[in-house]
Amino acid sequence: MQIFKNQQLNIDFIGKRKPAVFISTVLNLIILVGIAVWGFNLGVDFAGGTVVEVKFNKDVSAADVRKRAEAGGLPDVSVQSIGAAGENSFLLRLGGVTQLTEESAAKAKEALQALGPTKSLYPDLANGIINLRSEQPFTVEQISKAVEGTGTGVEEVRVLGQAQSGGFDYQIVASGMADRIRAALMTGLQDGQPDFEMRRTEYVGPQVGKQLRNRGVAALLYSMIAILVYVAFRFDFKFGPGALLAMLHDVVMVAGFYLFSRAEFGLTAIAALLTIVGYSVNDTIVIYDRIREDMNKFKGKPFAEVINIAINDTVVRTILTSGTTALSLIGLLIFGVGEIRDFAWAMLVGIIVGTYSTIYIASPLTIWLDEREAARQAREKARMDQPKTA
Repeated sequence: MQIFKNQQLNIDFIGKRKPAVFISTVLNLIILVGIAVWGFNLGVDFAGGTVVEVKFNKDVSAADVRKRAEAGGLPDVSVQSIGAAGENSFLLRLGGVTQLTEESAAKAKEALQALGPTKSLYPDLANGIINLRSEQPFTVEQISKAVEGTGTGVEEVRVLGQAQSGGFDYQIVASGMADRIRAALMTGLQDGQPDFEMRRTEYVGPQVGKQLRNRGVAALLYSMIAILVYVAFRFDFKFGPGALLAMLHDVVMVAGFYLFSRAEFGLTAIAALLTIVGYSVNDTIVIYDRIREDMNKFKGKPFAEVINIAINDTVVRTILTSGTTALSLIGLLIFGVGEIRDFAWAMLVGIIVGTYSTIYIASPLTIWLDEREAARQAREKARMDQPKTA
């Protein structure tokens, strides 16, 4: 606080509210249109898929890993370097949980039918299983060889025995995408020995991803509603909408960071948005509290002038608080990788727009609501003062 000691600020923040609101409205509309047209780059948490962490025992780049994966038949794989450059660790992301797709299932079906007559054969793509009922018994080796010959890995062949209605039942469990990634990275190795170690594998099914996405959005909405109710009861009705609009503004702006940077939007992004909602309303409540104090202190002054005084009184505190919070993110921006760094960038954007929205979104809306209420009361008074005619 010694930096700004004995310095009384007198900046006309409120006088510039109209161009600020216009610019914010345009930016928010652009972001909302972009979300509707392009959408987010959904991470595995929400879109479903497979994530594999691999560590190489020699110096390789992300481009080298991607080239090897593509040569092994994985053109859609996403490769991201993690950790220090000398660690040679990477995250590989690929859509899907098992190797069983509509295309691979059709090929496997033809190969199984070529073994002999079948009574029924249908794939369960959600669980990566092919259900087979044949008219004659097959060996596990026959079934595995037939399916693997089509390019689909087989993790297990379950022999279910003879059905009461006739026929022999089998279940073919397709291998996970992690096995496919491993096979692709083995492409081109002359000695047949892997030069990497698979450290971690995560699977998220599409239904689970959809459920996580819906619950994350619901958590964000519920938190905003709860904050709106608190502000309305804590202060006055005319203060509540300003706090809500400021929160919405900040959420949209941070969502814009994920939209245009194409950073993965997953559970970490939801955590960033929830954190920004709390940070935004905290700064808004500080100024609202000062506004309420100044309303009693400067009775008779226009409401817009009172708000401008309150903002000037608290702007030093806001700068120091926001600056301190931003400094804590520098370490994450320098040393963080992947989703951690994206989280830090989102927080930094949220701190900036959260400070801005308190001054140029929440306060102008509060002024507008106050002016509207004053105009309504004036009309009501004028109507009451009009002489009654017979």
